[in-house]
Amino acid sequence: MADDPWEDSPEGENAGEQASANATGAAGDDWASTMAEQNSTNPAAFDELGSGTANEEGSQNLNFLLDIPLEVTVELGRSSMIINDMLQLTQGSVVELTKAAGEPVDIFVNHKLLGKGEVIVVNDRFGVRITEIISPSERVENMT
Repeated sequence: MADDPWEDSPEGENAGEQASANATGAAGDDWASTMAEQNSTNPAAFDELGSGTANEEGSQNLNFLLDIPLEVTVELGRSSMIINDMLQLTQGSVVELTKAAGEPVDIFVNHKLLGKGEVIVVNDRFGVRITEIISPSERVENMT
């Protein structure tokens, strides 16, 4: 096509920009003038983070997040066995776990490790007392 501005152009990608500039009569426009024009406009204004004052709309958004349910799992230990051994299990069978008695249990939130704790009994119910929370950097590493 003879009318194609991309055809026979020695400058490749920049030829389209030059063809547009020539077509509009603004042959002197380039990136520098575009950037100068952009910098002359007012930048977007954002509220300061962590200013300590929460507006009503912000607290409603936070309240929305606070209502999201999470699955909390406390892992007492693990075991690995072959199918034949599993089929031999009956009521009263004992399965040996990888953790020793008194060793901290792992606390998971949505299948991600949060920390460690110790098993306690409160009003005839099991519970866990959190003794260690892993650092935020370790949590990010465990997300992958």
